[in-house]
Amino acid sequence: MFRVQLRSGFISLAMIFLASGCAPVATPTAFRPPTQIPPTKPLPTVTSIPLIYTIAPTLTLAPTAAGPCSNDLQFINDATIDDNTIVLPNSSIDKQWLVQNTGTCNWDATYRLKWIGGDPLGAVQEQALFPARAGTQAILHILFIAPSSAGTYESSWQAISPDGNLFGDPIYIKVAVVP
Repeated sequence: MFRVQLRSGFISLAMIFLASGCAPVATPTAFRPPTQIPPTKPLPTVTSIPLIYTIAPTLTLAPTAAGPCSNDLQFINDATIDDNTIVLPNSSIDKQWLVQNTGTCNWDATYRLKWIGGDPLGAVQEQALFPARAGTQAILHILFIAPSSAGTYESSWQAISPDGNLFGDPIYIKVAVVP
């Protein structure tokens, strides 16, 4: 029985080899390069956009038909150190005034306060005027030093425009130095 199985296995194997030998054999196709390149779509052209710089015009304020603006200052109140306040010799005095810009010009960094009379009380004789828009209030501030000698001292100041003209109410400080 083992022999029959061996013989039938051998026959089956032989038939498989014979069947595969009858099948057509695929032969590889030889590579042939194309003789012509097929037409392609043209590539889109890229055009760079030139940079354009725009310079904004500067704004120049021209006088209105009514003419140039006007400067004016109105004293409202002493914010610190009332008149005739008693101070010690050589002491620091922080004087502040409440004023109103009653003109039509806005005060900027070109506006100043200038010493116009009395004793400068150790202050620089020209000071920055606090910037203020027309019609608004401002606090003006000067730091003084009391004299070393006893007595009554006054210092007067006035606003000055960029063109050098004094304007508005003068402001002042009046103190009594007592040792």
